[in-house]
Amino acid sequence: MGILMDAIVFFAFIACVLFVGFFKSRKTRRSEASAEDYFLAGRGLKWWIIGFSLIAANISAEQFVGMSGQGAGLEGISCASWEWTAAITLVVVAFCFLPYFLRTGITTMPEFIEMRFNHVARTLMTLSMIGILVVASLIGVTYAGSLVMWQLFNEFGISVGFSACCVIMSCIAGAYVLFGGLKACAWADLIQGAALIVGGAIIAWIACRALGDATVATSFAEHGREIALDPEMGFLDRFNLLNEPKMHMGPANTTAMTWTVLIMGIWIPHFYYWGLNQYITQRLLGSGSLAEGQKGIVLAAALKLLIPFIIVIPGVIAFNLFAPDMAGLQAQKVRQAIEVTEGRADHRGIQPYGENDLILFASGVDTSAWTEWQTAADGEKTRVTRRLTPADFAWVAKHNAPILARLAQAYPTARLTDGGAIDQKAIAGLSAASGTPGEIAMRTGGNVRIVTNTYKFDGALGLLMKAVRERCAPGVLGFILAALLGAIVSSLAAVLNATSTLFTMDIYQRYLAPKASQGNLVLTGRVITVLLVVVGCVAAAALNSDSIFAYIQNVQCYVSPGVLVVFAFGLINRSAGRWAGTFGLIVAPILYFFLDNYGWRCFPDFFVSWLQSFGCAKTEMHYLIAASYTLVITLILLTVYGLIFRMPSKVTFARKTTLDMTLSKPALAFGIVVCVATVALYVVFW
Repeated sequence: MGILMDAIVFFAFIACVLFVGFFKSRKTRRSEASAEDYFLAGRGLKWWIIGFSLIAANISAEQFVGMSGQGAGLEGISCASWEWTAAITLVVVAFCFLPYFLRTGITTMPEFIEMRFNHVARTLMTLSMIGILVVASLIGVTYAGSLVMWQLFNEFGISVGFSACCVIMSCIAGAYVLFGGLKACAWADLIQGAALIVGGAIIAWIACRALGDATVATSFAEHGREIALDPEMGFLDRFNLLNEPKMHMGPANTTAMTWTVLIMGIWIPHFYYWGLNQYITQRLLGSGSLAEGQKGIVLAAALKLLIPFIIVIPGVIAFNLFAPDMAGLQAQKVRQAIEVTEGRADHRGIQPYGENDLILFASGVDTSAWTEWQTAADGEKTRVTRRLTPADFAWVAKHNAPILARLAQAYPTARLTDGGAIDQKAIAGLSAASGTPGEIAMRTGGNVRIVTNTYKFDGALGLLMKAVRERCAPGVLGFILAALLGAIVSSLAAVLNATSTLFTMDIYQRYLAPKASQGNLVLTGRVITVLLVVVGCVAAAALNSDSIFAYIQNVQCYVSPGVLVVFAFGLINRSAGRWAGTFGLIVAPILYFFLDNYGWRCFPDFFVSWLQSFGCAKTEMHYLIAASYTLVITLILLTVYGLIFRMPSKVTFARKTTLDMTLSKPALAFGIVVCVATVALYVVFW
């Protein structure tokens, strides 16, 4: 009965989303619909739709898995920085960026760049954005989202192939984008964004109740030791007792967010993503007025403050409740990696261990077990228990031997503890996280060696959802699975809509068919959407590596620093020559390539020594630090260019819209409240 009810709720939710999307965008499907109707929802979106649409487009299921896993692991609450600093970014975008965008009446972000610089800069930005959207977003979201849903479905005994997941999600997203454009996306996002927050809140509530009822739990504060809990102790007291060390965000308490990343690096992807990325800004350009847009953005900023409490905190609790299960999941991953290495199986998303991957086990993992589904000859599925075999341990010992030899040479005092974890306190230069279970990074011969997790932290969400199934009424699990699917579909729909808009308006209309009719532009957008769905399905189904996904996500830094610095420079210096934009967009990715590949070797020794005197530049250059230096150096070069090449008069951004451009004072006041609340959260969790 429970499975049937979950299935009914799951499919009813999907049907509801599709119905609302199609119904609300029915006028867009008429032959007289304009490009503005299709791509920008007729510039009539209300603030509450904009706010939830921004959240739905931003948060996807793989982020739920990743953030809850970071909460369960060493990072703890520190990973909330990505959400809380985004709240401040959104407020700045609402009152510093959006007025320019709406005033000029643009349809795409590259169009604004052309107004300040020239058509070459617009084309460069368009091509780079389309490339990033297709490679990193379309294929990445389809692959990672399908992998998450495929794993969750199979965890609950639902047989759905990975390729089928790719096709189902792509077709759902493509269907309402194809017929309804941005308006269908926005209304579907309203439902899916709200469901995502409600689903996360349910998971958080169940996690809190489970910890409150537990008699024993695994203490992160005591290095993974299981301790008995006083029945009289309340939830907050239990939570603090078990997790106090990883509930601090300051750089002194975690390696996840250093001072340089927090002060410089994190803001570059934020301002690019929230303020200049067509994937997000298309919802802002569809605002019914400046006030509607500003109120919607501030609503999204407020919701960003809540995200860590419904995703990260449940992940922290998951380690307390399910650490033995996470150890078992890691043992299962070890078995799968061995089978992949020896060619005995092809497990999707599981890669062979490299020569620098030290395989460690949590204490007692040799006696722990994992469960998996086994299909009998008659098709009936049953849960069976598996364990690592002596042969598996022998394989691991042989694999680890040369790595341990290198460690012993680099750090003679390093040793393995009885629990199987590295005695990190004996290794110089490690972070304040030393002594805790989980992922460990250490320097050997100047290279960072990755140590595999002793716990599979990204299994936190699946384990929490098992608790939901056990503690909630039938149908609740189906709702949460549908909300997670909706999160992926919303992100995918945003990519499809943004990419088709960029190609249609900045390539097709600008160069191929300048006199194209409105109907022809809409038709072109729909054809591109269909092509993108096919490309996404085929490419994602062909991938078999989450490491490839991680790589293509970092590729975005080849675009974001250049776009951000050109945009900011163009607004501040309005008399610099019009080729400055082209110059900046070409130079920035070249700089980032060298900084990302050669790091501190790109700078003179005296500069690196000076940085090291302040405690910086002692490790390999983080990709966000490389992006920061790219931005700074590009800005310096553009400033010099602007001093040499100047226009006779400053560029003005003329008003080309009939929208009401009155600033929203309530939104401004609430935006200030959001910024103050963000600072307060940092003070509380520092």
